[in-house]
Amino acid sequence: MPDFLTVLSFAVVALIMALSPGPNMIYLVSRSICQGRIAGLISLGGVALGFLFYMLCTAFGITALLFAVPIAYDALRIAGALYLLYLAWNALKPGGRSPFHLRRLNPNSPYKLFIMGFMTNLLNPKIAIMYLSILPQFIHPGHGSIFIQSIMLGSEQIIIGTLVNGVVLLMASSISPFLNSHPRGLLVQRWLMGSVLIGLAVRLGGMHENAR
Repeated sequence: MPDFLTVLSFAVVALIMALSPGPNMIYLVSRSICQGRIAGLISLGGVALGFLFYMLCTAFGITALLFAVPIAYDALRIAGALYLLYLAWNALKPGGRSPFHLRRLNPNSPYKLFIMGFMTNLLNPKIAIMYLSILPQFIHPGHGSIFIQSIMLGSEQIIIGTLVNGVVLLMASSISPFLNSHPRGLLVQRWLMGSVLIGLAVRLGGMHENAR
């Protein structure tokens, strides 16, 4: 079972990842603004199912496989760091866009909203990196069952990710018009998240075998 420090550290990382702009946040914010909060919450249900899918895949052997194949483990760790740098660049580059920029989406049925939320998360590289590159860094064979550790940490990520996205989409209709009328607010939001992502990428890329 993960110790308290591991649980707390992973919670901080999960929170940073949830707050960083990505496909999930962009889709949920856009859907909430264009079709209303109920549509956003239905979409969020699909996103949460995508989290559950990744967690179960990790718990049922992917993480254990990565521990057994050090080269694959290190390759995914480096890939994860590079992807975080890519997200940071998208936030910091000239002309970069915030997820709170107004976008227009056509209305969809509740079923399609749920499926689109699920597929957006399933195809989200940030979540794949979260479970395949970052989560394994917090699993320690000496702390007991890898399966139990994966379930506990994965559940922690699901709770944090769902809550953060839920709060963002509920506030999107208020935040988006304000930020779009205050360009400096968008710029600060982009630079803040870009800086945090760079720090996380450096930490992930600097981890070594003995850190596991």
